[in-house]
Amino acid sequence: MEITKKYVMDLRVAEAVRVHERYVLLKLTCDEPLPAMLPGQFVEVRVDSVPDVFLRRPISINYVDRERNELWLLVAAVGEGTRWMAGLPAGGAVNVVGPLGRGFSLSAAEAAGPGASATGVRLLVGGGVGVAPLLYLGATLKESGAEPVFLLGARTAHDLLMVDEFRRYGEVLVTTEDGSAGECGFVTQHTVLQTRTFGLIQTCGPTPMMKAVARFAWQQGIECEVSLENMMACGLGACLCCVEKTTEGNLCVCKDGPVFNIKQLLWQI
Repeated sequence: MEITKKYVMDLRVAEAVRVHERYVLLKLTCDEPLPAMLPGQFVEVRVDSVPDVFLRRPISINYVDRERNELWLLVAAVGEGTRWMAGLPAGGAVNVVGPLGRGFSLSAAEAAGPGASATGVRLLVGGGVGVAPLLYLGATLKESGAEPVFLLGARTAHDLLMVDEFRRYGEVLVTTEDGSAGECGFVTQHTVLQTRTFGLIQTCGPTPMMKAVARFAWQQGIECEVSLENMMACGLGACLCCVEKTTEGNLCVCKDGPVFNIKQLLWQI
């Protein structure tokens, strides 16, 4: 399934939740029903009242609450633009363009491609703010009758994000680098990877983490999709600043991704 129609939306902040000193969950709404959006897609947010910020900021779709008509964005306040977003109060206005990009496959067969097959339990692996798109993916899979397993990694227990939300949609496994929660180490060191079989792995997070997950999947013959986080300025494939070299040539991550099957990438895994 693919959604290509894009909208320019004036939204207002229904709620701004500080989930961590560096992260804010913005729940955005409007009077009209929100358009259809797919897990793994993103929006481009216009930054107002910040003189040095000219470009919109790409933010993953964290969740879509149809009952409340809310679009959730998990914002990491790391620069002027995202700090402005993180400081938006309830009732504040924000302009977004979306939904943009191609999201995660919602069926194992779709991920495997024509003539192939991928069955079994779905493992969703996230690290840092990269966990954001996996919540909507897990919720969508749960709604379709699937039982996803989440594997979330962070430096410390304090840095884990939205764990209770993830538990609403599937089993949650955790690793922390200091061992303060879950198993000690990186996501690729969790014992679940040696004790259980998965038919498809979908991941988002820091590039080194995704490459490690992709390497594991490749070695085990497991289908795997990754959500790239290249710098995306326009979100429409016009500026070419997010180009990724692939087996199909140079592709724009914002338009041809951000989700790619690892078979498409030149990661030397």
